[in-house]
Amino acid sequence: MFYKCFIDNEWVEASNGARMPVRNPATGEQWAEVPACTPAEVDRAIESSARAQKEWALLPPIKRAEYLYKIAEGIERERDLFETLLVQEQGKPKADAAAEVTDTIRYITYAAEAARRLRGDIFPSDNPREQLFIYKVPYGVTLGLCAYNYPLALIGRKAGPALVTGNTMILKPHEATPVTASVFCRICEEAGLPAGVINMVTGTGAEVGAPLVESPTVRMITLTGSIRAGQMVQAASAKNITALSLELGGSAPFIVLKDADIDAAAEACAIARFANAGQVCICSESVLVEDAVADEFTEKLLKHVSKIKLGDPMTNGGMGPISTPDALARVEKIVADSVAGGAKIAAGGKRPDNAPFEGGNWFEPTVLVDATPETAAVKEEIFGPVLPVVRVKDYEEALAIANDRPDGLSAYLWTQNPSVYMDAIQRMETGTIFLNTGITGYIQGYHNGHKLSGVGGEDGVHGLECYMQKRTVYQRY
Repeated sequence: MFYKCFIDNEWVEASNGARMPVRNPATGEQWAEVPACTPAEVDRAIESSARAQKEWALLPPIKRAEYLYKIAEGIERERDLFETLLVQEQGKPKADAAAEVTDTIRYITYAAEAARRLRGDIFPSDNPREQLFIYKVPYGVTLGLCAYNYPLALIGRKAGPALVTGNTMILKPHEATPVTASVFCRICEEAGLPAGVINMVTGTGAEVGAPLVESPTVRMITLTGSIRAGQMVQAASAKNITALSLELGGSAPFIVLKDADIDAAAEACAIARFANAGQVCICSESVLVEDAVADEFTEKLLKHVSKIKLGDPMTNGGMGPISTPDALARVEKIVADSVAGGAKIAAGGKRPDNAPFEGGNWFEPTVLVDATPETAAVKEEIFGPVLPVVRVKDYEEALAIANDRPDGLSAYLWTQNPSVYMDAIQRMETGTIFLNTGITGYIQGYHNGHKLSGVGGEDGVHGLECYMQKRTVYQRY
């Protein structure tokens, strides 16, 4: 099946006819193709977006919201198709795909609902017969760079707020998961979205990503991706002083203290680590457990992990494959390096002998014990189904290990002591803290990182702010 790109409300191929394969992570088999676009398609998309943005920005926000509601309705109408596509190109189980479709609709409708709540500020002047206004206005042409772990939800998370605030957006999906983006654009077309408000191009970072990021016409870039990708985007866009919202990687510690609810913590940790085969940026990437309860916690954790079953993601409610062969190879190397460094495999640790399908990117749910802060699986962001367990003597040691990291996207803390968790709120250097709770994320919240985990952020009223710049007006009357 060939899925074309979408530019100026037209379905286009690459000007040179080149195509890229899309493979099923569960089987490794090619099931679709998309254009391998060239700089010519990039130029066309940029011109279209710039041309459309002027009139789009002049529409009242509530009129822009009407289109978003229609897009959300179209996604719901095509729910079954989107769920199937997400399983085929990303590998998540069908139930998780259904949840992603629901989240996408929520992101878009939340943005639409915000149309009547966009506001500026009025401040008193220092002079008589003068007023000070601060307007919030769109950047213009924005670029949405999406990761492969949530190929549809990330579109909704970015396009919804960008469009309602008066921007146009060019979507560049990850090379491994471009099909849902193409179908999303069909929904936009059916909703009657004006030409150029949404454009989408597929291709490599060199041929498509680089000219988009380096374009002076693109005035704001929102990226969900790795720290390395964020650094490359920041460097490439620096010449144009392009506004950035970078939601980057992190290695979330899951801290368990001796007064925690061990049963609940162990279950929450297993869910958080192995959701979407560990391919969630806020997954628990390592456990820092107080020595007094380390044995009990680890035993209960392993029981939960043993219940996670691999199987056909279309029918299995357990865990699916890793999305790409490169990511699988990276996970294997991290495990090997960790074992070479002294960690021991307590569960999993390899590609399964009885994988559900040959040729797929399968890896067993894995737990490493006897890990230290220097273990490869602790130091690096794994982004796969591997969980190292590190024993610590107390809260202060756990906090020091967590804060010593160069990144800071999220962290988990399980304790019943208010003095400890209030201290953590003040001192833990991370964008999100989950206190006595598992992995979650509300649309009205804010999803952002500290340190190398990024700038800007997504979701809620603060996420909307990232798509608007301020304009100050001094008005005499």
